[in-house]
Amino acid sequence: METFDYPKSRDLFTRAAKVVPCGIYGHFSPAPLVPPESYPFYTARAAGSRFWDVDGNEFIDYMCAYGPMITGYNREEVDQAAMDQLKRGNCTTGAPEVMVDLAEYLVDLIPSADWAFFAKNGGDLTDYATMIARDATGRKKIVMIGGGYHGVASWMQAPGHHGLIEEDYAHIIRIPWNDADAFEQVIGRYPDQIAGFIATPYHVPAFADNELPAEGYWQRIETLCRKNGIVLIVDDIRHGFRFDMGGSCEYFGFKPDLICFCKALANGYPISALVGNQSLKDVVARVFYTGSYWFSAVPMAAALANLKLMKEIDAPRKILETGNRLLDGMVDIAKGYGYDLKVTGAPSMPYLRITNDPSLMLHQDWCAECTKRGVYFTSHHNWFISTAHTDRDIEQTLAIVDEAFKVVKAQYGDSF
Repeated sequence: METFDYPKSRDLFTRAAKVVPCGIYGHFSPAPLVPPESYPFYTARAAGSRFWDVDGNEFIDYMCAYGPMITGYNREEVDQAAMDQLKRGNCTTGAPEVMVDLAEYLVDLIPSADWAFFAKNGGDLTDYATMIARDATGRKKIVMIGGGYHGVASWMQAPGHHGLIEEDYAHIIRIPWNDADAFEQVIGRYPDQIAGFIATPYHVPAFADNELPAEGYWQRIETLCRKNGIVLIVDDIRHGFRFDMGGSCEYFGFKPDLICFCKALANGYPISALVGNQSLKDVVARVFYTGSYWFSAVPMAAALANLKLMKEIDAPRKILETGNRLLDGMVDIAKGYGYDLKVTGAPSMPYLRITNDPSLMLHQDWCAECTKRGVYFTSHHNWFISTAHTDRDIEQTLAIVDEAFKVVKAQYGDSF
């Protein structure tokens, strides 16, 4: 099977490094792509479940732009709604009508939502949610999960990251995931001082197995929050609409006060949404928060069309089923070569790791061998399944997976 090379991608990166910090910054940085020579850095176009890089190589995409794509690149129904709105207006002097339509739809769709507020990025709203919690309670401290990711504001980043000062995280308390006892102990240590608890529906650290909630975990967290007047915030930015159209809290069986959505909300158009219960509506009304493009109508129209489409086709069920078919096939292939391919998280958003080599070097090489044959896998982050992934995609993926295992088996032998 032919393998890809990336001369145009490398030339672009050389040019970019002269005028862009890091060449490519943030979560698209080449740094975690190991070995980097096996990966493209720049894309030219995308359609359905696939993208093409600037060298013309075609990939089945299992990162889905790191989450924003859920119903397929260039999905006609979503793009058409966006283009129709663009003809009418996008950023204008005043809020667009479609904002009201979208808010009403979200309130009807999500059982925990009595209102909706829109921004651009997920981090906009995880930050805003903590401000709301602090204003609602008159308290300062926020409890989050160690290793959890909620964006790049200074309070969200772990101590030791560049650009932070101690005051940024002075009132942030980190506890282990799936440890409700730790939360109860923190409440006892700081009585009447905790404004909010924030976590993702299940734990998705980088370079580590993902962890689903233990039985009863969320129900106990909710009970502790209610008993102690703590605002319960769910960061559903990565997980949202991949498990249940009513939010991941419906899938896991609890009721938060605030839910932050982004990623899959509009299938790639830039918008995020904070929804919450009636008791916090007046607080949101008085906590000032805005942005230059937050009333942009095009992404709102795209989000409305995408939500309706996902509901119509039962997107969460579809991607969970597709994920199961893919992962079952991959695990079986791995066993045939003597490898244990461990899958954690949910099948619509899985994290994979070959356990035979704890250094992850074998796993990194296997992901790279798949990628340079046309199946884009990363080794450090959870993957994403979309409704655009077809049976043909799965069949082609499994063939490439098999060949990649054959290559790494020849390279590593039985050394693990």
